[in-house]
Amino acid sequence: MSKLSILGLYDNPDSAADALDALSESGFDSNNFDVLTGTPYPEGAFGEHTPQHRLFRFPLFGAIVGLTLSIFLTTTTQVVYPLVTGGKPILSIFAMLVIMYEMTMLSAVVTTVIGILFESRLPNISMNVYDSRITEGLIGVSLVCTSDKKEQAEKALKDSGAIEIKSSGKQSDF
Repeated sequence: MSKLSILGLYDNPDSAADALDALSESGFDSNNFDVLTGTPYPEGAFGEHTPQHRLFRFPLFGAIVGLTLSIFLTTTTQVVYPLVTGGKPILSIFAMLVIMYEMTMLSAVVTTVIGILFESRLPNISMNVYDSRITEGLIGVSLVCTSDKKEQAEKALKDSGAIEIKSSGKQSDF
């Protein structure tokens, strides 16, 4: 059984929301279909599954790693190359604070950018079916399913009022 991508095109939001309900009732997992639109709608306007974002974990992890590395770097440097000046202690906390702050912020920012790319699912290497008319105002409901459930998915999309249904490599008009 091969996986294929199916796209249903709709001209109004109510039909697209009906398509999501029909796909859920047909037994498709809510993680396998998505709404594509060129018009901004509030999140959850179509009744779609709202994924839980984990972006806050990336900068926290990066900050902890950066702080740990900066403490290790500054402590190791001052112990390996001791420079006693005027009887002051070898490990100078105030001199270490600047480096600790900078490395903590640097690693938090870098991991935040990586987290944004990861949470946005970029780059998307799986090429699903797409229609350029989505940017002109149509609403697309994209679904990834196995080839044995193709007819069931197309029937659910057609019954909910799809203008056109495209499949990976094959097109069917209604």
